[in-house]
Amino acid sequence: METFTLHEMLINSTDLNQILCNFGINISECQSEQEPSPETKVCLPLLSDINQTVRIILYSLIFLLSVLGNSLIIGVLVRNRRMRTVTNLFLLSLSISDLMVSLFCIPFTLIPNLMRDFIFGTGTCKLVMYFMGVSVCVSTFNLVAISLERYSAICNPLTSRTWQTKSHAAKVITATWVVSFILMLPYPISSNLKPFTRYNNSTGYMCRLVWPNDVIQQSWYVCLLLMLFLIPGIIMMTAYGLICVELYRGISFELSSRKSIRERQSSTGSIKPGDSDGCYMQQSKRKSITGGGGSSSIKPKAERVCSSSSTANLMAKKRVIRMLLVIVFLFFLCWTPIFVVNAWQAFDRRSAYRLTGAPISYIHLLSYTSACVNPIIYCFMNKRFRQGMLATFTCCSCLRSSGGLGRSAGSGTAKGELGRLRAGPKTPEQNGHTPPSGANTHFTYTGIRPSAWSELT
Repeated sequence: METFTLHEMLINSTDLNQILCNFGINISECQSEQEPSPETKVCLPLLSDINQTVRIILYSLIFLLSVLGNSLIIGVLVRNRRMRTVTNLFLLSLSISDLMVSLFCIPFTLIPNLMRDFIFGTGTCKLVMYFMGVSVCVSTFNLVAISLERYSAICNPLTSRTWQTKSHAAKVITATWVVSFILMLPYPISSNLKPFTRYNNSTGYMCRLVWPNDVIQQSWYVCLLLMLFLIPGIIMMTAYGLICVELYRGISFELSSRKSIRERQSSTGSIKPGDSDGCYMQQSKRKSITGGGGSSSIKPKAERVCSSSSTANLMAKKRVIRMLLVIVFLFFLCWTPIFVVNAWQAFDRRSAYRLTGAPISYIHLLSYTSACVNPIIYCFMNKRFRQGMLATFTCCSCLRSSGGLGRSAGSGTAKGELGRLRAGPKTPEQNGHTPPSGANTHFTYTGIRPSAWSELT
């Protein structure tokens, strides 16, 4: 077995530190390290090129997904008046703020990080830093507002009817933007270009917040940690946790009700064992005409009508619970690293410099991922939104492709098809059937408004 002396281990450690420095890690110790070995000098440019290529690809991918996703949501909600519900107004505000995150945060984080220089000037530095803070603040506040609105609609459906209106939602959204612009005023005031010496002895500039003293800096980052991460995270966790509890109780209640109905029907002999599949016998009357005197007679006929609404409701509730858990998990996953690093830099700047370069770039990228994740979770996983998006773009394509009388006829046909698509399959009640007792007891436990439920699923 090959052994190493202490001197060789120290040399290897020095080479490792130099590799980390050139790779963007452990920069605080780079100035005091010795010259790397010839083998290290050959590998370093390759590692640096791979690192920059990976960062460029990831940042570009997140940027494109976020811009396309949020722009699509904004276009659908603006063009389709029927989708302008209370929840969708908050989603519209969330999409605008996430689009701002994509446009102001991603390019102005990646480009200076790769060039090791902020080349856009002092004015752009102040403006970009300001809109970075505003977009993140509005996005977080919108997530909190959506969680509270959904909690009120599901857990307190009767009291929420009185105040959950579009005008109230517009007031809350306006207040959110105004408060965010006010809270983030320290960014343009304190932002400035800070010079530093690069490895080739040239001067570069960083767009940084310059505070009068460490106490103010620490107080600012602690306030951000509380206002934009801890308190919103606790509120979202509590609201969605209570929603999950309410839905779970509804699932338990519905399962017990179905079990008791099956037991009662099997004891009375109204159904046979194995017939508890949600189907029931419906008497339908058919008119038959005899040939001679033209007399007609009505013959009743038993038909088997199946309704899977109960099973579908249970599956939908379980799906909503999983989605709410994913929302809370992704919020903490995306935002925990950046807020922890900011607080770390405020209280221990020297040790936090180890994260300068590639690590802080990837941490920022993780936080920006929320801008492309939010549209997927809140909109594209929603069946009603997908149907509305299909209706919006189908109507647009029909209006473009048809003209004159054909245009009106084609649009009428398209509207009829889209109306049937939005309405979905008819229930037994809409077809004129009357389900047996106990089959129409869905949602009587939770009392969820149909609009609130459809916006969740």
